[in-house]
Amino acid sequence: MRAELIAWTAAVLIITYLAWKTVSPLITPIFFGIVLAYAAYPIHRRLSGRIGRKKSAAALTVGTVGLGGAVTFELLLISVKVASSFYDSIVEFFDWLMSQPLPPEVLAFLERFSDQLIPRVSEYISHETLSLPLYILQLLVFLLTFYYSLAYAEEISKQIHLSLPRKNRELGERILESLNKTLGALVRAWLVLNVIKGVLMTLGFLIFGVSDLYTAIVAGFLTFLFSFIPLFEGWMIWLIAAAYFAMNGAYFHAAGIALYGFFLVSPMPDYTIRPMMVAKDTDLDETLVFIGMIGGTWAMGVKGLIIGPIVLNLLLVLLKEWKRVISGREPLRRRSQAPSKPAPHPGG
Repeated sequence: MRAELIAWTAAVLIITYLAWKTVSPLITPIFFGIVLAYAAYPIHRRLSGRIGRKKSAAALTVGTVGLGGAVTFELLLISVKVASSFYDSIVEFFDWLMSQPLPPEVLAFLERFSDQLIPRVSEYISHETLSLPLYILQLLVFLLTFYYSLAYAEEISKQIHLSLPRKNRELGERILESLNKTLGALVRAWLVLNVIKGVLMTLGFLIFGVSDLYTAIVAGFLTFLFSFIPLFEGWMIWLIAAAYFAMNGAYFHAAGIALYGFFLVSPMPDYTIRPMMVAKDTDLDETLVFIGMIGGTWAMGVKGLIIGPIVLNLLLVLLKEWKRVISGREPLRRRSQAPSKPAPHPGG
């Protein structure tokens, strides 16, 4: 019996390990597919009443493909241009630096440093360019996760509730409620803040005279889209505008649009207003939400922006449950430790 238990335990551990190694490269697209499905579920629920669940999920997936494809193509073009310009700038910078009247020791150090840095930068850019098939695979996994999460949302919800243990079902329901509340607050804060950032960028382009109304609206729309991508965010747009002014010698306008974008568009609102919005909807402290966002991103990458605050909120739920259990036991301990009263004298 003991040998059989050991064999089954080893088999389960091996299968679990192999399953994790299989799924781990695709955790990020799966995670964001589920999060986007959660955000689109209210729309899906309305559409499914008219055209059916699967048709509604398919329609939303096709819409996501259209919008996501356009944005991905635009980001790819921008990334290629930025990477090429970055590489050329590094080469030009070191060529200029080597032409300066510096001591021989410094020149020798810079030459060795550039001989190591420039090939590595070129190798990194080439690696990222050749990684396009991996990105396409991740996009396919993301879309499939998005579709099936919407199409079978009711079944998934039922299975989650059925899997709750009977003994601590109340605690499990509170954890699910906290998860739903925190994730909903994060999604709402993300959407509302990104819309505001897009409007502010449009106004900034008009106030500082960067472009005409049409281009300003396009800049605001791109800011809205890029704000969903933590690596890009909205700072790319105002940085391009500031660089345009600086290249034309309008340094006052460049500083103005840079300060305007930094404090009102990105990154300052991401670390001040967004934690406040999430904290207000989840009854959490702003500092706790901020720590969850920063620490989660540091530990888990992009998905940590969402996972971090959720984990801290679930930790608070568990701590409150632990405190409730402990406080429920304390009166029993006090009663057991209390000295018993002397029995009345029979003749008293």
